[in-house]
This record gives sequence, C-alpha cells and structure tokens, in this order.
Amino acid sequence: MGVRKRETADARKEANKSIAFAKLNNCPTSPRKMRLVADLVRGQKVERALNILRFSSKEASRKLEKLLLSAINNWEQKNSDGNVAEAGLFVKTITVDGGMMLKRLRPAPQGRAHRIRKRSNHVTIVLGQLDNTQSN
Repeated sequence: MGVRKRETADARKEANKSIAFAKLNNCPTSPRKMRLVADLVRGQKVERALNILRFSSKEASRKLEKLLLSAINNWEQKNSDGNVAEAGLFVKTITVDGGMMLKRLRPAPQGRAHRIRKRSNHVTIVLGQLDNTQSN
C-alpha cells in the first residue's frame, strides 16, 4: 500500500470514529407507523431520544429503542476510551424504508378475494458526535 493511500485510509478511519450506525431489517411493522416514531427522535440527543422512546405508547418505539441502544453500543466499541455522556451523541439520521411484503388473500363475498399486504420495513440509525464548537 502506498503512502498516500494509507494516509487517506487512516483519515477515513478517524472520521468514521465519530459516527456509528445500526440497522434493523424486515421489522414486521408498516413503514408508515414506524416513521411516526422515527420523526420524534430525529436530530435529538441520545439521552432525550431514549426517554422519548421509553415513554411512548407505540409498539414501534420498543423496537427503535433497542436499535438505538445497539447503535450506542456500536459507538462504544469503536471508541473504547470515550464516554457516551461526554461525547455529545445525537441521532444524525434515521431512515425508514419499505421492506418485503407478505401477500395474503382474504375471502370476500360472492366468491371473490381481497388482497392483504402485510408490510415490513428496514430502519437505519446513524449517530453523530457534536463538535466542541457546536455544543454551545
């Protein structure tokens, strides 16, 4: 490996230390219901986001809380010497995409059938670290 390539790889690795992400694939909830909860925590600090999810009555909030804890743990794995409370972590981006759909048929009157679509979604949480200049 050349010097320039090694330097850019090291710089990319250092830049990626300040972010951490977690993914949840094929969660059996419709994307629309999951987006309602995801919009509550987008851009929030991690402690506040955990409180919002913990005290929300929606079922999707339980799954997002677990995913957020996983992303925090991933950040701790990258930064073994860092402290979560002092790092100023916040939910940088959270995306909810449609997943696979299970298609079922429900019997209807006069020999017909209605299609039932059981939706699922994919959720990705990216945590960012506040710079010291932005914390004020």
